[in-house]
Amino acid sequence: MMEIIYRTDIIPETSQIIDLYESSGINRPTRDAERISRMYSNSNLIVTAWHKDKLVGIARSLTDFCYCCYLSDLAVRKEYQSKGIGKKLIELTKNIIGEQTSLILLSAQSAMDYYPKIGFEKIENGFIIKRVK
Repeated sequence: MMEIIYRTDIIPETSQIIDLYESSGINRPTRDAERISRMYSNSNLIVTAWHKDKLVGIARSLTDFCYCCYLSDLAVRKEYQSKGIGKKLIELTKNIIGEQTSLILLSAQSAMDYYPKIGFEKIENGFIIKRVK
């Protein structure tokens, strides 16, 4: 069994994040390294999963640590998916934000069946103003 190390004390290099995103299938602006870098420098809760020195999973959130937390990115490398890494990243995020804090996310269409399996409840009372690009 492979040993996965989870960390909350590091922001990976932008190139590592882009490589992970491209491997995972998540739709993010990976051709714009400066934007990816800004996404991370402006986030305040990042949980990472490592296999040896390889970034294999990441959960990126924006939170106030007392009322709400927006899980904006959850990505796991394709070859590491279905091993419980995404579930563990969410569990660690929930442990850090505490029971008083709601965990909210927008799901990609392809992941709509995944989130209910790991304890998320589908909501019907949300709204969005979509980004231009």
